[in-house]
Amino acid sequence: MTRPISTLTCLALGVSLGGRPVLHGIDLSVQSGTVTAVLGPNGAGKSTLLNCLAGLMRPSSGAVRLDDSPLSVMPARARARRIAVMPQTPEIAWPVEARALVGLGRTPFIGARGLSAEDEAAVDRALAAAGAADLTHRSVDTLSGGERARVLIARALAGEPDWLLADEPMTGLDPAHQLDAVGLFRAMAEGGVGVIVTLHDLSLALRIADRIVVLADGAVIGDGPAATVLTPELIASAYGIRAEVRSGLGGPVIEVLGRL
Repeated sequence: MTRPISTLTCLALGVSLGGRPVLHGIDLSVQSGTVTAVLGPNGAGKSTLLNCLAGLMRPSSGAVRLDDSPLSVMPARARARRIAVMPQTPEIAWPVEARALVGLGRTPFIGARGLSAEDEAAVDRALAAAGAADLTHRSVDTLSGGERARVLIARALAGEPDWLLADEPMTGLDPAHQLDAVGLFRAMAEGGVGVIVTLHDLSLALRIADRIVVLADGAVIGDGPAATVLTPELIASAYGIRAEVRSGLGGPVIEVLGRL
């Protein structure tokens, strides 16, 4: 079954925290079926933007819409069925089997009798897709950082959402599992899911993304196709570094040469 096209949009988005502006004047419209990478230096507002797009944070000004509906008026359960979120620093407060943690991704769908056969099948699919099926019965407090990252990806996938918003999802993954995650996110987009990820690795962004959005000081300073937006001039403006874009065996690579 083909997923209907969905659009996630923010208009004149502004956020202030503790009286300090974090985001201002953000206009962004993202269509499902694509991977969008949000880049920028520490403190640029990447996580705040993702939280607003997910409906987890109310903007100080402007609005976020999912298709024709403002996120601010959508019931939390309805929103959670459509948008899955992978936070940068997820809290896992108790030792629980990986499968049970992944099952929490079905929470918006669970009825009074708990997980149904359909829910269990969705959990199995998510574990397999994230390469975490072998971790099913492991307690999450015994997992390495990379193993835990794979389980958390599976939890987000278990809800079979229209949108996946992931804050630094590659953290803790070794190079092989990073490539697996790239392939997974690309496959999700090709299946009609809208994927938005924040990243620090510029070369990885070129590998994974259709579109790159660059933030600096809470504003968008670059937005466009992944193959063209990351110029040396833009990288210098955003990060204060000298860099070159070079051709590599797996595609373009950003080589950092030093500080300005």
